[in-house]
Amino acid sequence: MNFIWTTDLQSTTYQDALKIRKKVFVEEQQVDLSIEIDDLEDQTFHVTGYLNEKAVATARLYPVTATEFKVQRVAVSNTYRGQQLGQQLMKEIERFAKENQKDTLILGAQDQAIGFYEKLGYHTYGEGFLDAGIPHHMMKKELI
Repeated sequence: MNFIWTTDLQSTTYQDALKIRKKVFVEEQQVDLSIEIDDLEDQTFHVTGYLNEKAVATARLYPVTATEFKVQRVAVSNTYRGQQLGQQLMKEIERFAKENQKDTLILGAQDQAIGFYEKLGYHTYGEGFLDAGIPHHMMKKELI
């Protein structure tokens, strides 16, 4: 998978990311569009993964502190799930974080995805919570 990063909200890369997010979160999971596309869009790094020039995976990173990114909006297109693309996406996020001198990644994982993140070395912390009506837990991974 080829990854392209952007902060340009006018770019094709960002538009491709939005298409995946709208399909996965808004259509499949019934998340309200006003929640999915929020006021952090212009404060985050967006990554889109391409297979044969087709956008199939995406995520965004929000810089929380000088040493920490929050991973958000992780999504793989439905027809491409089960092919280890989410794992490839998360490894790319780790590479990018290290390149940008971040040593910690945090994320709010949907409860149904906790096992996926645990296999990648993330650990849950804190109490569970609802985000867009979906049960979540915070997770963290130290990159050191």
